[in-house]
Parts: sequence; structure tokens; C-alpha cells
Amino acid sequence: MAEKYQYYVLDKKAVPEVLLKVVDAKRLLESGRASSVQEATDTVGISRSSFYKYKDDIFPFHDDTKGKTITWVLQMDDESGLLSDVLKVIADYHANILTIHQSIPINGIASLTISVETTDSTGDITTMMSDIEEKPGIHYVKVLAKE
Repeated sequence: MAEKYQYYVLDKKAVPEVLLKVVDAKRLLESGRASSVQEATDTVGISRSSFYKYKDDIFPFHDDTKGKTITWVLQMDDESGLLSDVLKVIADYHANILTIHQSIPINGIASLTISVETTDSTGDITTMMSDIEEKPGIHYVKVLAKE
């Protein structure tokens, strides 16, 4: 029976350190700052066997998002202009807004589900999410789906 793959999106703090170091080693190799796997793994402090074990299983979220649809859920204060601020950040990163759904605020808090399409000109998705989350009145931004 063929193995069925399942993918998960995790916050960086939930990822074991060895996996984050594999990503760092891959970046060193891709950028040319390390000329061999041995050099890259020595630099980040993991074994070559750990690198080879996980190298095909982990990648930064933003590396695979161009031309994709990403759906986020945000929790935000019910404040005039806050939604406009969120949409401006998305526009500044050159992502195309596909759908927006905002719940009726309860106790001054609203949930927003927004789907954006990324293109080759879209900036770094992780940074865009951070910029949105740093807006006063935004409680959190979570990835709901990526297609």
C-alpha cells in the first residue's frame, strides 16, 4: 500500500531544533556559503546523517508559496480602519486578495478569514504575516490552508 503524505504547518517554536538546523544547512548550501554537506552540517551543529534523514521533509514555508492560494484566519479587535490596515499590508506585498470573510464581532473581537493568491512578485509570505500580526489590534494570524 502506498504511503499517504500529510502536511502540517507549524509555528517555528513547535519545530524540533534539529529540523531547524537542517533548514539552516540547506540555506548555506543553496547560497554557496558552504561548499559541502559536511561543511554546512558542521557550521549549524548537526550530523550529516540527520541532514540526510530530514533534508527532503522540511522546507521554509515561504519557499513553496509562489503561485499558491493561502488562507489565513486572523483574530482582531473591532476597530475602525484595522481591516483596511491588513488589506494594505497584503497589497504592499503584491498578493492578490481572493476572498474575505469577517465574522460579526463578539465582545469587541472579530475573526477574519482571508484567502490570497501569491505571484512571482509577491514578497516574503512569512514577513507579510509578521507585519500583519504586529499591527496594533491584531491578536494572531494563523495559516488555515495552502493550495
